[in-house]
Amino acid sequence: MSVAAIQKQLQGFSSREKARLLQRFFKTGPGDYAEGDVFIGVVVPDIRRVAKAYQHFSLDEITVLLRSPIHEERLIALIILVLQFQKADEPARKAIFDFYLAHSRYVNNWDLVDLSAPHIVGAFLMDKEKGMLRALAKSHRLWERRIAIVSTHYFIRHNRFSETLRIAKLLLNDEHDLIHKAVGWMLREVGKRNQEAEEKFLQQHYKRMPRTMLRYAIERFSRQKRHSYLHSLI
Repeated sequence: MSVAAIQKQLQGFSSREKARLLQRFFKTGPGDYAEGDVFIGVVVPDIRRVAKAYQHFSLDEITVLLRSPIHEERLIALIILVLQFQKADEPARKAIFDFYLAHSRYVNNWDLVDLSAPHIVGAFLMDKEKGMLRALAKSHRLWERRIAIVSTHYFIRHNRFSETLRIAKLLLNDEHDLIHKAVGWMLREVGKRNQEAEEKFLQQHYKRMPRTMLRYAIERFSRQKRHSYLHSLI
């Protein structure tokens, strides 16, 4: 099996109609956040199905896919990395983690980040020093900042919230809507497990939060409580 074989299989699942829809959905037009990204119209379940057959790929082969201009090829490279990471011993996990960060410029759309960062970056850093996340949160690259906050989803699922709240604070003044949404989402995930922890953070910072970030964060609150937070900003 080769890179050419996996590319051929993806083409077999492709759809021109889906490609057109995905190009619009992921904002690939001039001036958009994913300007120039190319889709061939393969849905995630089909990408996962193909990825399972190529879990043996070397990092060199994954690199070829990850550097592709085709979105679905980059996504399958990341899904293969996640599958390998989940079965790897600690030295191999470290190699995958290092590889991921070294190639972060190719993890350059929100779905690519969201489907990979928690399972590689978050999982690797779970019981380690997390300064790398704070460095990523200060990056000039949009997608590295999203990696920083979304990676903490792994910690949240293990009832550890402090790093999410620390990164969220660093990103309060971020200018990009995709960061506002990601931070609000992670705060909402904290609240699902510990609403007191989320509300303590909100009480300290909600007046500084972009409205989209706040709306995402309080989505599961009662209507009355949502109204109270939002209208206090008017």
